[in-house]
Amino acid sequence: MTEEMTEDPYPTRTGSAASLIDRADPAVYGNALHGPLSSADLARFDVNGFHSFEHLIDPGEVAAYRTELLRLSTDAALKDDERTIIEPGSGEVRSVFEVHKVSEVFAALLADPRVVGPAGQILGSDVYIHQSRVNFKPGFAGNTFYWHSDFETWHAEDGMPRMRAVSVSIALTENLDCNGPLMIMPGSHKTFVACPGETPADHYKASLRKQEIGTPDDDSLRTLANKHGIQQFAGAAGSATLFDCNCMHGSNSNITPFPRSNVFVVFNSVENTLVEPFGAASPRPAFIASRDFTPVRR
Repeated sequence: MTEEMTEDPYPTRTGSAASLIDRADPAVYGNALHGPLSSADLARFDVNGFHSFEHLIDPGEVAAYRTELLRLSTDAALKDDERTIIEPGSGEVRSVFEVHKVSEVFAALLADPRVVGPAGQILGSDVYIHQSRVNFKPGFAGNTFYWHSDFETWHAEDGMPRMRAVSVSIALTENLDCNGPLMIMPGSHKTFVACPGETPADHYKASLRKQEIGTPDDDSLRTLANKHGIQQFAGAAGSATLFDCNCMHGSNSNITPFPRSNVFVVFNSVENTLVEPFGAASPRPAFIASRDFTPVRR
């Protein structure tokens, strides 16, 4: 059941100026008795908003997932599917959404206890898949993912009530310092950045290619970066980062010859299910923001 809320603690896209709002929710709901993360791991997550796994899946498994990744990127029928997002200009595949329904291979991975277990532990409940996708950053052609808090979009456009969701990004190719890896401002999950402007109709059609509405202003980003710094997440294929829904994060473009691809899943608590959007006239499609709240069976 969705947590009750008498008023919105995270107002955004009201047309007014940007503002910084202190987080009103815990970052960690569970404890060390309910999953693989230790008390020290959970304490660090509470402070920083993320946990890194040097080797979440082994090299043999990575090879199979990369084969599936190639299949998805070259499937002509899938390229015409609305769940496939194409890079502006280059025509390269940027993302394939709802990948756990498109691919049995990735469906099995995202239900693996190594993936879902830490998420459920942090959220202190059963979880369901709010969103899944594979992200491609092809060599020479991978574009930027600008700074943003996922929760701002999920709250405004999907109707996610509270900050009780986490993302897991698993590297399927080597994530190098130079090929556009994930960047996070550690500790930024404690501050919600309310964004100015209003959400246009069918905003998702443009924002999945290049987001403008719902992105923080320069002053807010400067304040958070000066306070928290920026950490970059390079790692071998098979490494992973688990991070809070309100972390300020982004990634640079990839102008190197080395592609960077990840599988990405959002787990939301079954006690935090979606309601009507808080900053849009209608919710985004289910392939971006699921309204099937069936718990993942581990």
